[in-house]
Amino acid sequence: MESFASFGSIPNAAETMPPTPVTDNLSTGSAPTKFEALKAASGHLKEPLLSELDNESHNFSEPAVQILKFHGSYQQDNRDNRRKGCEKDWQMMLRLRSPGGRIPPALYLALDDLAERLGSGSLRVTTRQAFQMHGIAKADLREVIGTIVRSLGSTLSACGDINRNVMAPATPVQSGGYPAARQLADDIADLLTPQAAEGSYLDLWVDGDLSYRIKPRAAVRKVKARQGEGQIFSGDAAEPLYGATYLPRKFKIAVTVPGDNSVDLLTQDIGLVLFSDASGRPLGCNVYVGGGMGRTHNKEETFARTADALGWVAIDHVLDLVQAIAALQRDHGDRQQRRHARMKYLIQDRGVAWFRQELERYFPHPIKRMRQEPKARLLDYLGWNRQGDGLWFVGLPLICGRLEGEAKVGLRQLVATYQLEVRLTPNQDLLLCNIGSNQRQGIREALDRLGFQAPEAPAPLARHAIACPALPTCGLAITESERILPQVLERMEVLLAALQIEKPILIRMTGCPNGCARPYMAEIGLVGSAVESYQLWLGGTPGLTQLARPFLEKLPLEQLESTLTPLLSSWKQEAGPRTSLGDWINKVGDDRVKELLACS
Repeated sequence: MESFASFGSIPNAAETMPPTPVTDNLSTGSAPTKFEALKAASGHLKEPLLSELDNESHNFSEPAVQILKFHGSYQQDNRDNRRKGCEKDWQMMLRLRSPGGRIPPALYLALDDLAERLGSGSLRVTTRQAFQMHGIAKADLREVIGTIVRSLGSTLSACGDINRNVMAPATPVQSGGYPAARQLADDIADLLTPQAAEGSYLDLWVDGDLSYRIKPRAAVRKVKARQGEGQIFSGDAAEPLYGATYLPRKFKIAVTVPGDNSVDLLTQDIGLVLFSDASGRPLGCNVYVGGGMGRTHNKEETFARTADALGWVAIDHVLDLVQAIAALQRDHGDRQQRRHARMKYLIQDRGVAWFRQELERYFPHPIKRMRQEPKARLLDYLGWNRQGDGLWFVGLPLICGRLEGEAKVGLRQLVATYQLEVRLTPNQDLLLCNIGSNQRQGIREALDRLGFQAPEAPAPLARHAIACPALPTCGLAITESERILPQVLERMEVLLAALQIEKPILIRMTGCPNGCARPYMAEIGLVGSAVESYQLWLGGTPGLTQLARPFLEKLPLEQLESTLTPLLSSWKQEAGPRTSLGDWINKVGDDRVKELLACS
C-alpha cells in the first residue's frame, strides 16, 4: 500500500476523459445564472427564507429551499407516504456543523430530545462527522435550530455553496499530533465561517442574539482579518471572503495526521496531513487539492476524482493557504454549469501546475516539496482505548450511522449520567469520551445490555461498510441504500463463507451517483442506477488511496452473488494471504476483471 504522497504524480483515472472548457468568472462577463442571481439577491442568505418561515404553507418555495441549505437544512418528502391526489409529506432534514465530529454532552442531550419531540425519533451520523435529523416539520424548524444554537451547536454552512463541516480524526487521544489536528480543524471551520451570513443565521433562528456568534481564537482572527486584503478580498466588505454569491459549489476540507486516513483524505477539496514534532507541536502540512466524489449517470463530463499533491506548507501559513485556495475557487470555479463547478473540475481542466502558479497571486508564502508519509490506513477507533490523563474512550459501531430505539435511549442515559463527550467518525460510528477509570465497569455493563458486548469486533464486512440514507427521504435517490445494506452484507458474508474467504472487503453503497457514502473509493462500490439495480465499481483499496472504476452499468441486486462469485474465487486462488481484493484487481487489470464478471 502506498502513502498519500506517492500518489501526487500518478494521473487520475478521470484524466482520460475529454476536458470541459473552463468558465473563468474573472473574464467571461456572462450573465449570472438563476441560482447565482438568487444568492446575490438574498441579502446574505436571508430572503426569501425569512419571508416564508412563518407562513401557513407546509413547505418552502424552491428559491427559499436553496437558501435554506446554507442554514443546514434540506427540504424533503417521505416517498413512502406519497399518495395520488394528496399533498406530499413535507419534512426538513437538518445537519449540524461539528468540526472533527465533537458533540459536547449538553448539545447531545438537546439533539436527542429534539429528535424525539420534533423529529423522526432517530439521529443519524453522517459520513462528514455530523449528526443529521429527519422528519422535522417546517413549523418546528425555528424551534429546532434555535435550540441547537442555544445549546452551543450550529447548523450554519452544513449544506450549500460554502465550506462544509471540517473533518478530522475523531479520536480524543492526547498524543501523536492528534490534539494539533483537531485544533487545526476547529480553526479552519472558524476561519471560513461566513461573516454576514452568520448575522443572517442568528437573525433567523435566535432573534439576532449575537452572543452566539462563533468566536475564533486570536490567531485565527488575525488571519481572518486578511480576507479584506488583496486578491483574497471578494469586493464585498460585509462578506470579504465569500462575496454576495459565496462559492460556485460546496467545498470540503479534512485534516489528519500521517498514516491515519479515517477522513478519506483524497476525496476532499483540500486535504491536510499535519506533521508534528515529538512533543506534539505542529510543524506544517502536506496539502492535497481537487478531490471529490459527486457525478451524474450518463454525463461523462462528471466524474469522481482523487486529490492531487500540492506541496508542503509551514504551519504559520496553513490558514492563509486555506483561505487563499477558497478565494481562488471563488474566482475561477465554474458559475455557469453547476455540474462543473467543483474545484476538482478546475484542477482537472487546468492542471495542478496551473493551480499552483495561479495560487501565487493569492498566497505569497513558499509551497515546498511534499514530505514522505507512512502507509495510509483506515482507522476506526472501535472498542475500549486509552485517551490520556487517566481517561478512556470507547468506540461503538453503528450500522449506517443510525441511532434509534433502545440504543438511543441507553446512550442518552449514559451521556446524562456521566457527562460524556460524544465524537462522530467519518465511518458513521460513535465514540463515548472522557470516561474515568472508576466509571469503566458501569459503562461497560450498560453497553452490554444495549447490545454492544464486543464493540471492538463487529462483523468484518460491517466494520467499514457505509451507506447513504437514500429512500424514502432523499429526493435524489434512485433506489435503496441504508435500508438494505444490512441484508447485502449478510448475503456477502454467506458468500464469502461458502468460498472460504476470511479476508475483509471494503463495501460502500449509495442510492444515486452523488457519492455521499464515497462509494468510488471502495473495493466494492454499489451505486444506484435503476430500481433494485446498481452500478458496480471495483478497485478501491482498504487504505482509501486508489479510485475505483465502473465495471457494470446495471447489476440487478438479485444477481449479486452469481456475478461476484467468479471474481472472488479467482482472488482467493491467485492472491496471497495479505493481498486485498482492491490491490489484486488493480494488479490483474480491468480486462481480466471484465472476463471474470462475464462468467456469471
